[in-house]
Amino acid sequence: MKKATQVFWYSIAISLIVVIWGAVAPENLNSFTTALTNRIYMDFGWFYLLLVIAILLFCVFLAFSRYGNMKLGKKDDEPEFSRSSWFAMLFSAGMGMGLVFWTTAEPISHAFISSPLSEEGTNEAIKDSLKYSFFHWGIHAWAVYGIVGLVLAYFKFNRGAPGLISATLTPLFGEKLMRGPLGKWIDVLAVFATIVGVAATLGFGSAQITGGLSFLFGMPNSFTIQLIVLAVATVLFIWSAWSGIGKGIKYLSNLNMGLAVFLLILLFTVGPSMYILNMFTNTLGTYISDFFEMSLRLAPLDEKNRGWINSWTIFYWAWWISWAPFVGIFIARISKGRTVKEFLFGVLLLPSLVCFIFFAVFGVSALQVEQLGISAISDFTLETSTFGVLAEYPLGKFLSILTIFVIVIFFVTSADSATFVLGMLSTNGLLNPGNSIKIIWGLIQSTIAAVVVYFGGTQGLQNMLIIAALPFAIVIILMGISFMKGIRSESRLIQKR
Repeated sequence: MKKATQVFWYSIAISLIVVIWGAVAPENLNSFTTALTNRIYMDFGWFYLLLVIAILLFCVFLAFSRYGNMKLGKKDDEPEFSRSSWFAMLFSAGMGMGLVFWTTAEPISHAFISSPLSEEGTNEAIKDSLKYSFFHWGIHAWAVYGIVGLVLAYFKFNRGAPGLISATLTPLFGEKLMRGPLGKWIDVLAVFATIVGVAATLGFGSAQITGGLSFLFGMPNSFTIQLIVLAVATVLFIWSAWSGIGKGIKYLSNLNMGLAVFLLILLFTVGPSMYILNMFTNTLGTYISDFFEMSLRLAPLDEKNRGWINSWTIFYWAWWISWAPFVGIFIARISKGRTVKEFLFGVLLLPSLVCFIFFAVFGVSALQVEQLGISAISDFTLETSTFGVLAEYPLGKFLSILTIFVIVIFFVTSADSATFVLGMLSTNGLLNPGNSIKIIWGLIQSTIAAVVVYFGGTQGLQNMLIIAALPFAIVIILMGISFMKGIRSESRLIQKR
């Protein structure tokens, strides 16, 4: 606790206010944040779309520019982790259990509940459902994570700056200002976005695990069971964070990717394999051909379509922005010794392809069950839709049990990564924060998640995530400008030498 900074205490205070507000007046929290979120959707939707596509183009420029071969670190620095472990950790932190949660629910929703372009249930709606799932979970999301992680890694390993968001803005505002109140509040914003984002995800995860246990074994799908699940998971992810990146986090991430790939192969084998391959190939083509149209689609003259874009695309873009400080800092922490080009290709392309494959296998399997009238998956709750799909295929119960294991480990790896990052942010960027700090942050995240589970504050917390994303979007722009200023000055210095 001796290393704790003012950022730690400010963030703890804000977190406690959120816990009390969500526990005492969840409806008030929900109504207040919903009104503000709706205002952001309508007034800043254009901003989110332009910002994310600009970030993606900036990443592509950097990868192919003369800076692409620059190493993140000193010339003789070697990567701390193998490529497989590096990818497993960055993927587990970046997507986590959300990938398992939405791979069936989102395509089913777009195809049969609310289609982005076509009449629900038609062939066009089914094709669009997978295309927009690729779009929401593909390269745009990873570009946001990638630019934040790249800037942080550069300033930490090349310039010797603390591993803080505020430290990356020093070339623009000066060291004095960034070490003062403004810099502290920028870091508090990053901490708050991380806490709320991960807490909401933990709430979803505990609900899905409980829903799966209820679906498979008839256990009560109650708040009590969800809280027990959350408590057990809290012990696991605090233990993992305590063990450190090189032990608990790395081993769990490797195990999780192995189990997730095994689950994927099994479902592909027992599921509609040819249909999956055909839909994957066709969707990849339409995703590429309609890439820029989807990236800038806002439907200003169509109220229904604009509402869909607000609820899905703009929500996702804000979600990825709000998660960027947590995922970016974690990716930066594990990427020392890699070149800019290797970093960007590794963060942008491979995770996107894995997401596409997951959505193709799980999503198409779900779509076929609904199309053939075998089961109305669209009538299932979000947390049980995946289990409803698996039940209709051979080895259904085994696949469902394996899915629960994958969700649990995704649950732990997302939370332990976030706990580690929160420790860094609140100890002036220490690469290995103290265990007492990590334990406190683990308990805070779980406490807020308990509010989500017990008091039903999920929507309010999600809205707060969107609200926190708007100011952090400005910070990302400033980080990009600061990075270019810093890297150009370093390049000129090297040329003079």
